[in-house]
Amino acid sequence: MKKVLIANRGEIAVRIIRACHDLGIKTVAVYSEVDSEALHVLLADEAVCIGKAPSSESYLKIPNILSAAEITGADAIHPGYGFLSENSHFASICETSGLTFIGPKSSTIALLGDKAQAKAMARKVKCPVIPGSEGIVENIETGIKEAKKIGFPVMIKATQGGGGKGIRLATDEKDFVRQFAAARAEAEVSFNCPDVYLEKFIVNPRHIEFQIIGDSHGHYVHLGERDCTIQRRRQKLIEEAPSPVLKPSMRKKMGECAKALVKSAGYHTVGTVEFLLDEEGHFYFMEVNTRVQVEHTITEELTGIDIIEQQIRMARGEKLSLSQSDIEFKGHVFEFRINAEDPSNNFCPSPGKLEYYIPAQGPHVRIDSACYAGYRIPPNYDSMVAKLIVKGKDREDAIAKSKRALREFHIGGVHSTIPFHQFMLEQERFLEKEYPISYIDELIDEGCTFKLEPV
Repeated sequence: MKKVLIANRGEIAVRIIRACHDLGIKTVAVYSEVDSEALHVLLADEAVCIGKAPSSESYLKIPNILSAAEITGADAIHPGYGFLSENSHFASICETSGLTFIGPKSSTIALLGDKAQAKAMARKVKCPVIPGSEGIVENIETGIKEAKKIGFPVMIKATQGGGGKGIRLATDEKDFVRQFAAARAEAEVSFNCPDVYLEKFIVNPRHIEFQIIGDSHGHYVHLGERDCTIQRRRQKLIEEAPSPVLKPSMRKKMGECAKALVKSAGYHTVGTVEFLLDEEGHFYFMEVNTRVQVEHTITEELTGIDIIEQQIRMARGEKLSLSQSDIEFKGHVFEFRINAEDPSNNFCPSPGKLEYYIPAQGPHVRIDSACYAGYRIPPNYDSMVAKLIVKGKDREDAIAKSKRALREFHIGGVHSTIPFHQFMLEQERFLEKEYPISYIDELIDEGCTFKLEPV
């Protein structure tokens, strides 16, 4: 592997470029017309424009990406996350074209990317799953019958879903008709596949995910869990590791389930197994993300392991140099997603020019970003400005350091979610670890503007 094309943009493209350069691998950036001055374009060894601003004409345009790989002589492609990262067709084309796809095999993506099939695999390895339909629900009549059997409320979820897309909550039979149609329509638009399945709605759960690494030689480890419970409309806003509510015995049990599941799928790269944890302490398998996650950074800071480097090494066919006993968890880490959004206006997107950009610095602070002063955030893609990662010796210390870092982070020209994060770090329920996935949505419904009262 001598030259990697990064089929992505933003901070994840920058992160991958840096990992490649650390390994002595040359990089190729691809970009849309609106991203010509993006940081990943400036940092890569080469850059190729692949189309117009809409992602359907650039970052999702497989022929253009493959052409860029051919003209630059790239021998591998890293998909990052989002866009084509979990597209089994794209991975298959890379494989047949002689390009190393830095991720799972196309067959594995297809298997685990279908959430109904993934649940069936989880059952086979005796991993608890949320009660739901056995497979795809083809029509409303069948769906209502299944929903009554499961018991309302139920979640209607796209089989090819991700990022909170194609998911709807149905509270009763009448509501099911409307939400079923909405979920299928959004799934069709987002993933070019309208298939959905049903799950029992777990009341007041927490969202826990386990980072795993597997090689092609049969070795697997997990790097502990991340707690991603602070969400808005199923989009993660704050993540932390380790989970403040998970006991060591439960961590071991969930971690072993995660490893057993990916091992049964022949999974040979990094990935994430996601669970829901209910109020009684029971956990349920939710899905496998067959890619690197946005919040991989907090696991890196907690364990000292470079996850992107490991992903590249696994793609090269190397043996995993880690055993489970080698993994140590030190301290407590938070990741705050700093987005160009206005939290006081229902998180309305706020694209535009960064008049100034002064990220937090100092001990125990990491910034993953593709932004700089004068950069114009386009309205065409995700609104992320930066990921602020803060580490402390324990949760209380990490919160104190996070307050300092957020206070030092200054962005001009656009709204940002910094006020939201500052607000959250003062809330008693957050400090006492007593909040479910629905917490932020409940605050929004109550009209909260996420502004701190003047002292």
